[in-house]
Amino acid sequence: MKTTSRLQLQLMLQNGVFALLLIAAAGLLVWVAKDSRVQWDLTSGQRNSLSDATRKVLANMKGPIKLTAYATTRDATQGNLRQQVAEFVAPYQRAKPDVTLQFIDPTSNPNETRAANVRMNGEIIVAYGDRSEHLTTLNEQTMTNMLQRLLRGKEQQVAWVMGHGEPALDGRANFDLGSFGQQLSTKGFRTTPLNLAVAQEVPDNISVLVLTPPRTPLQKGEVTKIRNYLERGGNLLWLIDPGSLNGLEPIAEYLGVILSPGVVVDPLGAKLGAAPTTAIGVAYGMHPITEGFTLNTVFPFARKIEAKQGNGDWHAARLVEVAQGGWLETDDVNKDVRFDKGRDVPGPITIAIAQERKVKDKDQRVTLFGGSGFLTNAFVGNGGNIDLGVNTLNWLAQDENLITIQPRPTVDSQLKLSQNGVNLLGFVFLILVPAIFLFTGGTIWWRRRKA
Repeated sequence: MKTTSRLQLQLMLQNGVFALLLIAAAGLLVWVAKDSRVQWDLTSGQRNSLSDATRKVLANMKGPIKLTAYATTRDATQGNLRQQVAEFVAPYQRAKPDVTLQFIDPTSNPNETRAANVRMNGEIIVAYGDRSEHLTTLNEQTMTNMLQRLLRGKEQQVAWVMGHGEPALDGRANFDLGSFGQQLSTKGFRTTPLNLAVAQEVPDNISVLVLTPPRTPLQKGEVTKIRNYLERGGNLLWLIDPGSLNGLEPIAEYLGVILSPGVVVDPLGAKLGAAPTTAIGVAYGMHPITEGFTLNTVFPFARKIEAKQGNGDWHAARLVEVAQGGWLETDDVNKDVRFDKGRDVPGPITIAIAQERKVKDKDQRVTLFGGSGFLTNAFVGNGGNIDLGVNTLNWLAQDENLITIQPRPTVDSQLKLSQNGVNLLGFVFLILVPAIFLFTGGTIWWRRRKA
C-alpha cells in the first residue's frame, strides 16, 4: 500500500487521539484511586494486616487513641525511626480513623522528653481516655496487649491460694503456672499469692480467686474462708487434678459439682503422638468463653467434671468436651490401658464447666477445669491453651468484651539489604530493564519501517 500524505496525516491524528485518551484514562485512574482504601496484603501470614483479635479490641475502644512518638529522623543503628513508626501505626489508623500519631524530636525537646519519662529513641506513648502507657517494642502482640490494658481501665486483682504445695502463678517449674501468670500481667491483671493461714479473709478487692491442686490438705478454717468468699459473691477459677481434693470437698459440695474418679483416655491424643492420657479439646460449648473458639487445646491427665441436676440457683454451661472416641479410665493408667465395659465411662467426657448466679444483685461467676495441666509451663504453649485460659479470666473478671484470640506472631522475616545490594537492584530495575525494553521496541520499529 502506497503511503500518501493524507494517510500519514490520518495516522498521526489517530496516534495523537490514542495518546490523549491514554493520558486522560491514566489521569482519571489517578483521580479515582487517590482516595481509595482498597488494599491487598500478599505477605506470608499477612504481616501488614491486623489480626481479627486486634480489630476486635480497636472496635471496643470508642474514643480516640493518641500516639506520641519520641523519635529522631535518623538513628545510627536503627535507621529512619520515624518511617518505621509511621509504617507500624498505619494499619491501626486504617482500622480506626481516630488513631492519631504525633512526632517529637527528643534531641530538640529534651525537657519535654524527660518530663514524659521517655528513655529511648523511638519510644511511643499510647494514650486512651485518662490512661497512657509506654510502647518500646513495635509488634502487634505487644501493642494489642497494651490496648487491652488501656481498655480495661483498671488492674484486676487475681489471687491464688498457696501454702500447700500448689502450682504457683509465678513459678518456673514445669508444673507451675508462671507463663500463664506472665500472660495475665500483660493483659492488665495483677497476680498475687494468698496464704489463708495468715489472711483473715479473702480480700474483697480480689476480682478472681484461683485454686490450684494442693499437695497437702487445707485446714478447716482455710476452707471456711474460701466458702465465705463464695457466699459473698466472689468469682473463682478452680483447677482440679485427678485424685484427692485435699480438704476442698466442702467447696465442691457447695458449688454442686460431681467429680468422677478416673483419668480421661483419648485415642486422638495418641494419634497425634501424645500419651493416651493426653486429651485433645476440639468440641466447645455455647458460652462467651468459647464463642467462636476453634483452636485445639491439650489437657494432660484430665478428669470428668459436671454440675448436679437442679443445682440451686446456679446456671451451668459446658465449656470443653474431649475423648469422643475415648473413655474415662477408672483403673491405674500406668498399667495396661484399655476400655472395660461396665467399669469405665465411654466418651465424650466433659472436663470443664462454667457456672453463674446472682448474689445480692451481683453476677457471680465460677469456672472449673478437670485438670491444671493445660495451663502449666509445660503445656500452656500448646494449641489454644493460653487463649482459653485468658478468655476464662476475662469472663470471670466481668470483662467479656476483651475475650478474643491472641494476636498471631510474625511468621515471616524482613529482607535487609546492604547499600550495594540496594544500588544493584536500582540499576537493574530502574536502568537496565527499561533500557532493554527501549532497545527491543526501537529494533522492532526500525525493522517494520525498513520492511
